[in-house]
Amino acid sequence: MRRRILFQILLFLSIQILIGVGCQPSPTLPPEGKPILNIAITSTAFSENESIPRKYTCDGEDISPPLDWSGIPNNTQSLVLITDDPDAPVGTWVHWVIFNIPASLKGLPEGIAKDEVVGGVGTQGKNDWRKIGYNGPCPPKGKPHRYFFKLYALDITLDLTAGARKSEVEKAMKDHILAQGQSIGTYGR
Repeated sequence: MRRRILFQILLFLSIQILIGVGCQPSPTLPPEGKPILNIAITSTAFSENESIPRKYTCDGEDISPPLDWSGIPNNTQSLVLITDDPDAPVGTWVHWVIFNIPASLKGLPEGIAKDEVVGGVGTQGKNDWRKIGYNGPCPPKGKPHRYFFKLYALDITLDLTAGARKSEVEKAMKDHILAQGQSIGTYGR
């Protein structure tokens, strides 16, 4: 039984390595000659570096938490939100990719629909469960994991279709980041 489980884990890890899950660096370099500005991103559901409530995890309703932000530059054309877990056993695990968020939005309410395109909110990519939309923290038993909610202000609207993966979004927004910010929540079982 243990050999079978070990074999399945090794097979899963091999597949993840082959498809490049979690292997792409974060796009933190600004466009040539442009300084990166900071965005403040918070949630009314959890404080910075504090536990994400069960409601927003696979152990609860598994809905997206409410998020608020400020500090978006005036010349922003769109926003991108990527949520991932760098503490996952298989490398960084992507929980949510949503792009072409209108620059006029000051945040997202809880429970964003798991639709490809959410009117007035944005276009959603696939997470590492190969699903559209948000899937919350679901770590193995042990030490709590960190979940990074990263927001990017871009000087363009991305020419990508729904279902784009994190690596595709990061490639498309390279050299177009005007500002960025992040908030970290934790969750353990």
